[in-house]
Amino acid sequence: MKYNIKTHIHLYSSWAASRAASVITNRFTVEKGQLILSKSKIKSFITNPGKLPNIKNFDKEHLSWRKELIGLSSGVMKKPLTHGIAAKMINIYLKSIIICGGYHDHPKAEAVHPPIDSVLLKALAKENYNDKQKFWRKANKIAWSNFDSTQYQDVINEIRRGLNGKALWEIEEYWKGHQ
Repeated sequence: MKYNIKTHIHLYSSWAASRAASVITNRFTVEKGQLILSKSKIKSFITNPGKLPNIKNFDKEHLSWRKELIGLSSGVMKKPLTHGIAAKMINIYLKSIIICGGYHDHPKAEAVHPPIDSVLLKALAKENYNDKQKFWRKANKIAWSNFDSTQYQDVINEIRRGLNGKALWEIEEYWKGHQ
């Protein structure tokens, strides 16, 4: 593999995604996470946010990417990824290369899903975000790492409704993991 900026971005972003998504119920190494992400379609977005699906098709493509990562994890990991863990890997990866990579204003970047975790879910419940405190508490009780496809998509849909047209990354205003 030739070492260039795309390789550099991939290694950093896949490291961050693997560290963030590995949980006590499904521990995996950074190397395994990087291997899976290296074989996935989402690697093609490095320095090219124009390749992202449009807002209308983003959720459908995200589901396809989750299924791809789950499939790639079989045989590589002790336990296959859940939709919640696969989503966290994808979302951290895309956050690193698109949102924090200087493309946050790109029209297609507004559809990039935010990383979902207990810190965000607890904050949304505490804030009674979008007047759905019970919903956020229930989602947190399930635990993001256990989300199936429907549970994950329900969380994204509720975030989208509350943001009322703003970019999805803006929900991270409530994420207090940085403190």
